[in-house]
Amino acid sequence: MRDTLRAKIITVCDKKIEQKGDNVGLSFYAFFANKNDDPELLMEAATWWISIHQLDHFEKAIKIKTMVQDGL
Repeated sequence: MRDTLRAKIITVCDKKIEQKGDNVGLSFYAFFANKNDDPELLMEAATWWISIHQLDHFEKAIKIKTMVQDGL
């Protein structure tokens, strides 16, 4: 996963956790605007989320942040 996507995921997770607490869930779509302005990056996130880690549609933000920070 490219560094820019890692940074974006961590930033979004931090923001969601700050707003809604440690129990907040999100999907990989949370890292993108409603407009598909970067399909390649969206597919990279989807591949990491779905194909590589076989995560559920919604996961806890804290779990995703930890996975990304751990380099998974």
